[in-house]
Amino acid sequence: MDAAPARPYHSGMSRAFVKEDSADKGDDGLPERAVSSHPNLVTLHGLAAIEAEIARLGNALAMARADGDTMAIPPLARDLRYWQQRRSSAEPVAPPGSNETVQFGSTITIHRADGRRQTYRIVGEDEADPKGGTVSYISPLAQAVLGRRVGDEIAIAGQDAEIISID
Repeated sequence: MDAAPARPYHSGMSRAFVKEDSADKGDDGLPERAVSSHPNLVTLHGLAAIEAEIARLGNALAMARADGDTMAIPPLARDLRYWQQRRSSAEPVAPPGSNETVQFGSTITIHRADGRRQTYRIVGEDEADPKGGTVSYISPLAQAVLGRRVGDEIAIAGQDAEIISID
C-alpha cells in the first residue's frame, strides 16, 4: 500500500488574516500617504471632518475585512493610518475673534484688477478646496493676505488685488 502524499503544513490562519495585521502596520506594500511638514492647523469644522473620515474609513475597513475583500483592505488601512496621524497632530484653531485683520479661519473677499471678485476662507491643508472657496493657510493667496486689513492691496498670481471684506 502506497503512503499518502505528505500534506503541506497549514497553521489554520488564513493568509487574509496575516495581511490584515500587516496592513494595520503599513506592511502592505503600498507607499504611505505624504504628510505635510507644516503645523496641522485645523478649523473646528476641519477637525470634525477628520473625525468623520476616520469613522467612515474604520467602518469601510471593517466591512472589507468581514467580506474578505483583500484588494480593498490595504488602501483603506493606509488611508485610515493617514487620517489617524492627521487627527493626532491636529492643532484646532478657534474662529477669529475679530474681523480687523485676516487670520486663520477668516473669510475674505478680494477684488482683482481684472474686475473679478473672489471669496475664500483660510483653512487647514486637508480642508482646502479652492473651487469650493477654501484655501490652505500655506497657499500663496493666504500668505499674501494673512495679517492684512480691508483696503490693503496685495499681489497674487502676478495680478493686483484689494481686500474688500473680512468676515
